[in-house]
Amino acid sequence: MNSVFDITGRLALVTGSSRGLGRALAAGLAEAGARVVLHGRDGEALVRVRDEIAGRTGTAPATAAFDLTDADAVRSGIEAVVAEHGVPDILVNNAGIQRRAPFAEFTAQDWEDIVAANLSSAFHVSRAVVPGMQERGSGKIVNIASVQSVLARQTIAPYSATKGGVVMLTKGMAADLARYNIQVNAISPGYFATEMNQALIEDEAFNAWVVDRTPAQRWGRVEELVGTLIYLCSDASSFVSGHNVLVDGGMTSVV
Repeated sequence: MNSVFDITGRLALVTGSSRGLGRALAAGLAEAGARVVLHGRDGEALVRVRDEIAGRTGTAPATAAFDLTDADAVRSGIEAVVAEHGVPDILVNNAGIQRRAPFAEFTAQDWEDIVAANLSSAFHVSRAVVPGMQERGSGKIVNIASVQSVLARQTIAPYSATKGGVVMLTKGMAADLARYNIQVNAISPGYFATEMNQALIEDEAFNAWVVDRTPAQRWGRVEELVGTLIYLCSDASSFVSGHNVLVDGGMTSVV
């Protein structure tokens, strides 16, 4: 009997999967049997991740390189993916950036860049993929938000704004797309040990704050996101849509 968690053979496009959380999520989907399309702008990094996953699974993922902040480039990129591989069964909108500054010192350009990379990209890619999912009558979309979608912290106001926007975009998409058997959910990671957070991990004071603030008393490991992702990409979540699943070691459960 097939498990409701079985995603074997399903086509999964993971944006921003040349490093960090995206790389771990793509590898987790591949190890669970999905046919993965890696995405990024750095072709060499994509090749490294492709070869790494191939070494672990025996199957090399496909790759796609296009600028997520350019709506026309996204449309062309998705058309190429569909022409070669078909309409994705699973879309993971993971790509994003972080910049830090006191609020009054943030530049307009930094704001525009963060909004484009973290929020507009999810809209552009989803809008390009969804018509094929609607025609087929099924699909899974998982938007990667952040614990900062519900908690604020100094020096990252634009990032928090975009991640809150990702959660509300998720809910709006769920409202529109559930009738087509397309489930749209968000995952909000807490503090995970990734390249983007390396400077924070090495900051003794900040590291101590994370450990003290998180009931699990540690940073998350990227592989600990995979189980939640597979659930949201499988038939087990066929009546689950519009949710923001916080994977944060209990951080948002305490004050």
